[in-house]
Formats: sequence, structure tokens, C-alpha cells
Amino acid sequence: MENVVVIVGAGPSGLATSACLSAHSIPHVILEREDIYASLWKKRAYDRVKLHLAKEFCSLPYMPHPADSPTYIPKDIFLKYLDEYVSTFNIQPQYHRSVESACYDEVDGKWRIEARNMQSGDVEVYVAEFLVIASGENSAKYIPDLPGLDSFKGEMIHSNEYKSGSKYANKDVLVVGCGNSGMEISYDLSTFGAQTSIVIRNPFHVVSKEIVRLGMIFSKYLPVFVVDFMVLMMANIKYGDLYKYEIRRPNQGPFHLKATAGRAPVIDVGSVDKIKSKAIKVVPGISRINGKKVLFEDGAEREFDAIVFATGYRSIANEWLKDYEHVLNETGLPKNNFPHHWKGEKNLHCCGLSRRGLFGLSMDAKAIAKEINRVINEKNGKMKGSRRISSLILCPWVRVLIICFSFLVSCVMVKYVV
Repeated sequence: MENVVVIVGAGPSGLATSACLSAHSIPHVILEREDIYASLWKKRAYDRVKLHLAKEFCSLPYMPHPADSPTYIPKDIFLKYLDEYVSTFNIQPQYHRSVESACYDEVDGKWRIEARNMQSGDVEVYVAEFLVIASGENSAKYIPDLPGLDSFKGEMIHSNEYKSGSKYANKDVLVVGCGNSGMEISYDLSTFGAQTSIVIRNPFHVVSKEIVRLGMIFSKYLPVFVVDFMVLMMANIKYGDLYKYEIRRPNQGPFHLKATAGRAPVIDVGSVDKIKSKAIKVVPGISRINGKKVLFEDGAEREFDAIVFATGYRSIANEWLKDYEHVLNETGLPKNNFPHHWKGEKNLHCCGLSRRGLFGLSMDAKAIAKEINRVINEKNGKMKGSRRISSLILCPWVRVLIICFSFLVSCVMVKYVV
């Protein structure tokens, strides 16, 4: 099957790219291995989850959230938004297609994508001029290989399997990972009565949703170092010194870290107060696991009924993308720095791998569609006339004539109105 564009993945990144390509009337196909779009949200998001950022930073291209929706949108409302998005832009992914390989044909100058139809078992071949990786950062769960992990006798799950803390009431639960998921799951567990502990090893910033919202607004007008100064000042006023609670702050500011390393601050949902009150206990790194017993780096030992690994995900795109070096590095993330991270060679692009959430993937999708449209138009010779007009407008004497004409028109309009 020959296509202009093949998009791999029907998560928010794939949906956004599809809508942007449709806006340019560019034919495309989406290949999705699951049986539904946005499967991470629809199948694996825990009940309590809300979008951490205000709604103005969490919409997909061409469809802002309704004015009457909450500022911080909960899971059920966001799922309805995605349903409306798919319906509005008539997005029709090809489901049960697991991409097994993609490589660039130097002779034809096109991408050859092999996808297994998971229902029939057949391998389907797609040929495309453009290939967009939209499988996201969260394509495969990551669980660290801890000594003795296989011997654990209790329940052991990844955060993408966690739904609610209701089943863990009065149980001893250890959460491994202190990012946003780990801190929020810890809060949920404690709220439902679990004896909750969380492993905190690395430094991180803690901010509230309101502080982040102000910081994102400030960042439109102020340098990052000024925004970080203001954000940290507000965080200090709200939370005080967290070092005595085993929470250490990085040397660099939260917005600087997000821009340079993709490391997001922890957006507090109430976990910090529970840590301060010792309802959530902070523990150091794990040395080893023996049955239900967990030995920590400080020599302490405790028994747990369950372990929840909120240790994140990894991109596996470079496992099936044979020529990944045109846009990705060895870890499956963009090889180019922001803001040119999305653009690769040989008409290969990636969407949603910048670690900037929904706001970032929307920017990626628009940029990718614009670039593909430019390449297609240039190939078809449609840009020549517009380029001549643009170069003409840039001529100094033409600009002077335009200014003079605009001035005369303004004078006439003023006289007419008066």
C-alpha cells in the first residue's frame, strides 16, 4: 500500500499530527498496535489522574478546551475531549497494526514499513514518502533490575497497571519512583488507608499547579532564569525547607531543567503534606529484595505487601526503525536539540518526544505538517510563484510604496469617517 505519509502511533501525538495533515489536505494513514486510540489514557491511566497543567497548555491543534471546562481537566473529561477530537477531524487509525520494521529505500527515495496485522497474523507493507514517529515516550514500561526482584512474594505492578488505592487499604505498599506518577500514587494509596512508603533518591523540584501555571505565563515574556527565581521564591513560601523531609532540590531551576534536560518538576497534589505528617514515609534506595522483605541502602529492612514501580517508560522506536539515526539517538529520543528536535533527514520526523507534554506535541504536529506541506508544494512547483511575490515584497522600494499607499488610504478613511 502506497501512502504520502505514514504515522506510527494513535496516541495524542498521532491524533494531533493527523489533524494537522488533514488541515493541509495531505493524505495519510495511522498504524496503531492497540485496538483503540490513546490507549495509555483509555486503558492505563489511574482513576485520580488529572492533567497537571492548566487547560490552555493542554489542548491539541485546532480544538481548544471549552470555556466552561475545569482549569485542570480530570481523566473522564479529557477522554471525552479526545473522542470529540477524533470525531471532529474524522481520524481513522488502522488498529491492530504492530510495526515490526521501517527502513529507507535509497533507490526509490521512500520509506518501507512492515506492520503485522495482529488479528490475521499477516505482514502488511506500507510505502510512504514521509514517515512520522508518533509512538510517544511512553511506549514501553521500565522496571529496574533490582537484586532479588524475582523473589518478591507480594504484588508487584508498574504504574500503568495501577488504578486506585482502594484495594490496598491497611496494606504496606512501597512506591518506587518519585516523579509525578510516584508522588500522586503515593498520595492516592495513603488516602485509601495504605501504609505507604516512597523511595526518594534523586533531587527534584516541588511546585503547585498554580505556581507552574504562573511560571508558564511568565515564560512567554521573561528569561528562564528570571522565571525560575520567581517560581522558586513562591515554592519556598508555600512549602518551606523540604530538605529535612529527605526532599532535595536540584542546583538548576525547574524551568531551566525542563528546557534543557526534559526533567519536569513534581506538581504536588497533596503528597508533601502527607510526607510532612509522616502519613507517607520516605525511604532511601533499595539494596536488595528477599521474599517480602526489602533491604534499603541505609541498612533498614521492612516487609511489604505490594510494590508499585512508578519508574517511567522508554521509547522503543529505534528497535523497529532500522534507520533511526536520521532523527533519533540510541535511547530512542530525538538526536537534535529543541526546537528542531522533531525534524529528521530523509523525510523522517518525530512527534511528542520532546518531553514537553501535550503543549509540546501540539507544536511538533503543526511544525511537521507545515514542513511536509512545504516539501510537497516545492516538489509540485507550487511555491515558485509565492516565493517571487515574497521576494518582491522584501524589496526596499516596494516596502516604501506599500507604506505610502497605506498612509494615503488611512488619510482618506479618516476624512471619510469625520
